[in-house]
Amino acid sequence: MNAHSTTSEPGTARGHSDPRVPPREQCVVRYLIDRWARERGDQPYVLFDGGRQWTYRELRERVVAVAVGLQKLGVKQGDHVLCWQPNTPEMLLTYYALNYLGAVYVPINTAYRGGVLEHVIENSDARLGVVHADLLPRLKEVPLARLERLVITGAAESPPAPLPAVSFSTLPGKPGELLPLVRPIEPWDTQSIIYTSGTTGPSKGVLSSYLHMYTNPGPESWHFIDGTDRFLVNMPMFHIGGMGLPFAMLVRGGSCVLPERFSTDTFWPLVRDTEVTAVFLLGVMATFLLKAPPGPQDRDHKVRKCFIVPLNDGAQEVHERFGVDVYTIFNMTEISSPIVSEPNPRVRGTCGKVRAGVQVRLVDEHDCEVAVGEVGEMLVRTDRPWAMNSGYYKNPEATARAWRNGWFHTGDAFRVDEAGNFFFVDRIKDAIRRRGENISSFEVEAEIVRFPAVREAAAIAVPSELGEDEVMAIVAAAPGQTVDPAALIEFLRDRLAYFMIPRYVRVLPELPKTPSAKVLKTDLRREGITADTWDREKAGIVVRRDRIGS
Repeated sequence: MNAHSTTSEPGTARGHSDPRVPPREQCVVRYLIDRWARERGDQPYVLFDGGRQWTYRELRERVVAVAVGLQKLGVKQGDHVLCWQPNTPEMLLTYYALNYLGAVYVPINTAYRGGVLEHVIENSDARLGVVHADLLPRLKEVPLARLERLVITGAAESPPAPLPAVSFSTLPGKPGELLPLVRPIEPWDTQSIIYTSGTTGPSKGVLSSYLHMYTNPGPESWHFIDGTDRFLVNMPMFHIGGMGLPFAMLVRGGSCVLPERFSTDTFWPLVRDTEVTAVFLLGVMATFLLKAPPGPQDRDHKVRKCFIVPLNDGAQEVHERFGVDVYTIFNMTEISSPIVSEPNPRVRGTCGKVRAGVQVRLVDEHDCEVAVGEVGEMLVRTDRPWAMNSGYYKNPEATARAWRNGWFHTGDAFRVDEAGNFFFVDRIKDAIRRRGENISSFEVEAEIVRFPAVREAAAIAVPSELGEDEVMAIVAAAPGQTVDPAALIEFLRDRLAYFMIPRYVRVLPELPKTPSAKVLKTDLRREGITADTWDREKAGIVVRRDRIGS
């Protein structure tokens, strides 16, 4: 096998003539990597800390070598492999090597622990896990379901592990040892399972095809990004945002920058040194950048394009002060960027307009459309087949609910104006969003009620001074018990990801309920932060992330 050969023919996937479905070499990881190694072998694809970089040719060599090693461990086309790592070169190689084999990449949040971690391991059906050494202690605390073996990253040698393990450094094999595919990898094959926060139950695994991933940040969706761009990957690759950024540049034959740790304090030196042209900022990140004193350095960079999600009041100032075109979108794991703005939108609070190739409806609880200006749940479908999620893994009930009447139900409330601008109103689901992370109120509540003094609990979102949400827990004490909020927070430190730990705690004799005994969260949200609410920050209790994740 020569350096650029493949074990199956790329080009247009057989069995269809649908012009909406691109050929394999435009959307499937294996064939994209082969194509650019052939056509742009000397061009940089990814830059790392310390000035290291891989060209497209080197990317292919490294990906194939790791794919050989994974194949020797028994990974086959269609297998699910768990990936629990921070943003490192090893994480990127794992992602692409699995897809090179036609296996399914199953990333999980590095902040997971306890019951949440146990659930995703069980649900994934993975037999092999690629895990960072610093996360092993948490892995030892939960049942490991079908996991049989581990590959350990972040350590020169394999440290003690709860399963037979090898070091990632010993994994790479010789490219000539790569076995042929059983069949070509098709655009509609499952590329990944991405866990999104549960809202009415445990976290759900979103089945995502290559076409879904391609459409999400692809040329039709993010039409203003092209192969001359260099994108900063400052989002974690266990989220679709972090996965999508390097993939967006792989699709276009462009390049990306993958720092191991991202900080707004070092943002401008990083983008200057690496000649980044495109960035993705959460609204709170943009706020932090604007708080820095202005100066001549504000335009001493090559950034031309900037996503801000959600769009905040500082977007116009970002455009004018830093000389970049600002865009915003509405997206979620299950869909593919249906709402995209024009550059530098002046309509306050908009998420943008419906892009080409997508249909969007706003409906009431019966799926009947609401009038322009009225609030309704956003429903989405695409013209291209396989361009959105393929359902939830091992959860046919949730899949049927989400896809009822032939449309995907986002669970989010919007309104639209006469000009077609969409505005996010609220979450119909009980999800909470804090610091860019979606939080399942169900999972927060499940851990709170483990505290011996708590009888029942509700977790809700309340406004944050920085935008997005803060987490508030409303609890009722068990008979004969008294709930100490500080002790509850200490109890949760080892049971929840840092971003899930409540800031506010309110203790009530009884939680308000419907006649069917469901907690009335609408009443609790309406009351919000009351005079009897305890504030963790005012009490001087700080919750910080570990070196990795939680």
